[in-house]
Amino acid sequence: MSEETIVAIATPPGEGGIGIVRISGSAACAIGLSLFRFSRQVAKPKTHRLYYGHVVNPADGRAVDEALIAFMQAPHTYTREDVVEINCHGGIMPLAKTLELVLAAGARLAQPGEFTQRAFLNGRIDLAQAEAVIQLIRAKTEQAMELSLAQLEGRLSRQVRAIRQSLLRQLSHLEAAIDFPEHHDVEDLTLTELRCGTASALAETQRLLQTADQGRIMREGVHTAIIGRPNVGKSSLLNALLREQRAIVTAVPGTTRDILEESINLGGVALTMVDTAGIRETADEAEKIGVERAKRALKNADLILYVLDLSAQVNAEDREILASIKEKPCILIGNKTDLVASSLASVNKLTVELPSFPLVPMSLLEGQGLELLEQTIISLIFQGSVKVPQSTMVTTARHKDALKRTSLALEELLAALAAGYAPDLLAIDLHAAVEALGEITGETVAADLAEEIFRNFCIGK
Repeated sequence: MSEETIVAIATPPGEGGIGIVRISGSAACAIGLSLFRFSRQVAKPKTHRLYYGHVVNPADGRAVDEALIAFMQAPHTYTREDVVEINCHGGIMPLAKTLELVLAAGARLAQPGEFTQRAFLNGRIDLAQAEAVIQLIRAKTEQAMELSLAQLEGRLSRQVRAIRQSLLRQLSHLEAAIDFPEHHDVEDLTLTELRCGTASALAETQRLLQTADQGRIMREGVHTAIIGRPNVGKSSLLNALLREQRAIVTAVPGTTRDILEESINLGGVALTMVDTAGIRETADEAEKIGVERAKRALKNADLILYVLDLSAQVNAEDREILASIKEKPCILIGNKTDLVASSLASVNKLTVELPSFPLVPMSLLEGQGLELLEQTIISLIFQGSVKVPQSTMVTTARHKDALKRTSLALEELLAALAAGYAPDLLAIDLHAAVEALGEITGETVAADLAEEIFRNFCIGK
């Protein structure tokens, strides 16, 4: 445990009904007692109980705020250290003055994520659970919240730890064979068990890996780029999905010259919608910058909504862009059905011309086709259903990378077993797999990586 006592305002900045100043460390209780005047005599505060009174300046005894205070004794706290939480009025001045008094009493200001970092370092949670804390705070949908909560409760950690423990058992047998090569029965038993255990661990690792892309999308949302030529209805599509007039819409081509980003909740999944400038050759310097940004958005998108004007011909530029994104999920929006004599004929013609992509006919002017588009997005991204599965899901790129390295090491181990390599060479791959899995839960993680993870937290958590 750290010898330093830390403090931070644990509630968001601004005005609110309540603001919390959180203190953690060996001096937390002494500092809390020195700054609080109870409404009635309290010989010794009980742990995990709220007391009413006032925060006072010890120098002159003047009250700073009317408040509630809770003293929580280790180890039954968030950080497994003594923790004090002062519930002030949620204004800027009461919180700032209370924080100032705690700092003057000997605490130091906490770094971003330092409370959760102490919970990790003191063994209350592992690294995957610590990461779930910030995911839970940032969750934008119910599904993202459920995934984060499952990870915080240790669902992923238990599965990863089980795989790692099975490999550690195999490693102990293998190292026994290395240390005692004269006992051939030990070596034979080790290689037989190792082959079966490795295959089983590889299957479990790959099953987790298969959930990574969907898990990331459910946690982060779907980065969706609205692409097309000028004046085909891109901004109108954004407004229709948002159910409000967010983007400027005019009959003049090239109105949108910069990226406009908004989020919507579609069937429980967050879609980050990016309205882009129309892609075309232009001499206008500002529009040229917008076109370049549109191309970057196209490259980084998880989903592309490519808007076409049904009353116009598909040109070479459309075909070139669509050919470049044929590996990405893409939905064609056949807009302006109200301007064609036969929308069915126009749609059929476009389906023949561009058969690789699902097509949704729409009239954004008349509000037609929006429900079909939303259903098509769900079907394309989630095969028709958006729900959190009961099995474990991987939700971060860091965990996916560690599992990939685990899978590669186990595949190389199986190949080495088949080739009859010596036990000391087999141990190299097995060690690599164990190390990679340990990075997920923090058992083998480097200190600088852990620091980087907690640096992304908010202050006070």
